[in-house]
Amino acid sequence: MIVKRSVTASAPATVANVGCGFDIMGFALKGKGDRVTVTMQEDTDDKCLVISGYNQMEIPCERDRNTAGVAIDAYLKATGNSGIKLGISLEKKLPPGSGMGSSASSAAAAVLAVNRLFGDPLDLPDLIPFAMEGERVASGTAHADNVAPALLGGFILIRSHDPLDLIRIKCPDHLYCAVVHPDIRINTSDARRILNLDIPISDATRQSANTAAFVTGLLKGDIELIGRSMSDLLAEPKRTMLIPGFDQVKKTAMNAGAIGCGISGSGPSVFALAGGYQKAVHVADLMKDSFMETGLSSSSFISSLNEPGAIIE
Repeated sequence: MIVKRSVTASAPATVANVGCGFDIMGFALKGKGDRVTVTMQEDTDDKCLVISGYNQMEIPCERDRNTAGVAIDAYLKATGNSGIKLGISLEKKLPPGSGMGSSASSAAAAVLAVNRLFGDPLDLPDLIPFAMEGERVASGTAHADNVAPALLGGFILIRSHDPLDLIRIKCPDHLYCAVVHPDIRINTSDARRILNLDIPISDATRQSANTAAFVTGLLKGDIELIGRSMSDLLAEPKRTMLIPGFDQVKKTAMNAGAIGCGISGSGPSVFALAGGYQKAVHVADLMKDSFMETGLSSSSFISSLNEPGAIIE
């Protein structure tokens, strides 16, 4: 039963992988995110979305090719409402291909809005599989490390995708993240294609140890342990070639006092963890300077790791 005629929701940007946690860890960022409005419209042509904002001409408006549209259709099919006509408007506030969960933000906002339109029949965690279907159309895989924190907020560990098993981790309040987004674009699907599918057992073992130690560091508030556990042996070695100046930017962040530094999601955004807000600002400023030395302008975001997720506006 539809209880509202129109609902608008927004969902934040996210950092996924967080270094050693490929496809299994992510957290919400404070600040801007995509907005989706879902409207009951019996007389509408609902095969396309109305898109405004960032790079609107580059984003597919066809409902079956857009992350928000696919997520909403997955929700409607699962809840037995496929025959209902809805108008969908998407306001992009996150740049596509940024490594900050742009597609996940759209999908998360979309499912939150449509669920409210129908009177919130499903709990928030139950919406994640529909948002994951939106991710599938964007990257080729239905992963949850962006959509889960975009919906739920905070730092999320995905123990399993099938069945979906999520663990929310309270991070130290004094731990902040600096995200620097250089002015280039990397498609998630392209960044996944270059990954090595044959992983030596020694690398898998070291990556597992790093991930376990990283989570332990978060739970204990052990900054030193967090920092020395952020080494990524799976994705970063391949994806650095896609980000001009990455090695120098990372070195700059560490020399500026960052706890650890890595690629946010599929890139090109680079994130660094720091102890305290002012330290994070300092690190971000120097990272931007380092990108500028390679000829790339950039923007930065500062956030804690315990920020809220998607909201109804």
